[in-house]
Amino acid sequence: MKKAILYLIEFLAIQFIVGAVIQGVYSLVKGGIPADAATPLMIISTIVANLVIIILFLWTQWTPVSLNYSKTHPWGVAFWTVLAALGAIIPSVWFQELLPELPNLVADDLSDMINHPGGYLAIAIAAPVAEEIVFRGAILRALLNSFKHPWVAITLSALFFAVGHLNPAQMPHAFLIGLLLGWMYYRTGSILPGILFHLVNNTVAYVLERIYPGSEDLTLKNYFGGDEQAVIMSVIFSLLILLPSIFQLNIWMRKGRK
Repeated sequence: MKKAILYLIEFLAIQFIVGAVIQGVYSLVKGGIPADAATPLMIISTIVANLVIIILFLWTQWTPVSLNYSKTHPWGVAFWTVLAALGAIIPSVWFQELLPELPNLVADDLSDMINHPGGYLAIAIAAPVAEEIVFRGAILRALLNSFKHPWVAITLSALFFAVGHLNPAQMPHAFLIGLLLGWMYYRTGSILPGILFHLVNNTVAYVLERIYPGSEDLTLKNYFGGDEQAVIMSVIFSLLILLPSIFQLNIWMRKGRK
């Protein structure tokens, strides 16, 4: 448990320190940070911080890496992972909308990053890889070694994943997705399925924001023109994708377990 907490602190500290250093150096050289430089600096800070995290966790072997799982050619797992990621989005959003509204502390920053050319690399590539390395490859692995019952470890890792976002509005979705990602890691012993799921999830969020700017404030009811029945049907349709995908993953991941 102590290791898991230390890994979380390392993850958050690196992001804070890298961001502070990059902005501090830029401000020192340029004599300040103009408004048009704020978003590029956030993107650079995000990418650099995640690269530092990836290198550190792999180099120290806090997250051990192996090619064993990839050698099993888990194409079935990859296919159903993509479908599960697509099917999970609407039910998760719908569930979150049923909860009391939570503060969204980074809505403007995320929107600015998404609408910048470098935003996709930071949000949909660097972040998923780094977060899976930390939260599943290091934190969940440590928790699985600390608790006899795997679902205790998986639930705690999902909680760490939610807290690690430092944004209340993202925490319910992160917790639910963290449960699924944790289960996938436990079943496969690999972070690869989680990275793929995470990449698809973040890519969809990125695309939606590009198509519908301000989509973090767009509810399903508003999206469907106030038609509650359409909202329920979209949730049911998504569940008809998500649940069979999880069922299939339960079968396919049994074959890929190390």
